[in-house]
Amino acid sequence: MSGAMTDDEVEVRHGTGAAPSTPQQAEMPFAIVQGTPITEPPKDLYIPPDALEVFLEAFEGPLDLLLYLIKRQNLDILDIPIARITEQYMSYIDMMQGLKLELAAEYLVMAAMLAEIKSRMLLPRPPGVPEEETDPRAELVRRLQEYERYKKAAADLDALPRLERELQRVVVAFEHREVRAAPPAVTLEAVLAAFRDVLQRAAMFSDHRVQREPLSVRERMGIVLERARKDSFTPFSAMFSFDEGKAGVVVTLLAVLELLRQALIELVQNDERAPIYIKLTA
Repeated sequence: MSGAMTDDEVEVRHGTGAAPSTPQQAEMPFAIVQGTPITEPPKDLYIPPDALEVFLEAFEGPLDLLLYLIKRQNLDILDIPIARITEQYMSYIDMMQGLKLELAAEYLVMAAMLAEIKSRMLLPRPPGVPEEETDPRAELVRRLQEYERYKKAAADLDALPRLERELQRVVVAFEHREVRAAPPAVTLEAVLAAFRDVLQRAAMFSDHRVQREPLSVRERMGIVLERARKDSFTPFSAMFSFDEGKAGVVVTLLAVLELLRQALIELVQNDERAPIYIKLTA
């Protein structure tokens, strides 16, 4: 099978005898600045010795550190071995200085106070002075006891349920609320629309007989008052007799309008497209 030959194959066939070179992987850049790969750090790069800062939040002050050292060894706070506590406190201070951490001034003040208490306990007491009154640890013990009480009170307060931590506000929205609105007033257009429907139904009972019938508006007003009720609603269409034809329904409409003018009846409608009802006034 024939094919294109590589450069290595050409050199071997020509008898050069050179071994093919092994491909080498290029060094990966540790940064790319504006598209330019950088494989070596610049020689003029200056890194300050305090560029890395570590913040220890284990202790909130020198009294907290002393209380931790006393409780860790189950020591009696009223009988503190100053020598042992001072050594452990100073080792902690040395560790912080070795890590190049910035020490607060109160830590150094406490170290000086421990050294003073240790030196006073080594010196002999003046004759005739009770041991309880000359104990140099008394002030330190008092401060430790007071700090322990405040720390316990703060822990008890922190354990109480807190809003937006253990408790969350609950807001209940009542979307379905009953809204009572007064029914709209009956307009003249609504009365005419209802009367148009009555005319259409009355036209179904009309005939071609031509005769004159005596119709009285006053008589029809009495009929409407008899059909209407004070404690219930009567449909508007129930006031008409469709077998009388257009003349009868027109006379009934005139009677209804006259009764409305005299405020003897009232028209009620739930909405614009709802049926109209007639009711006697109180």
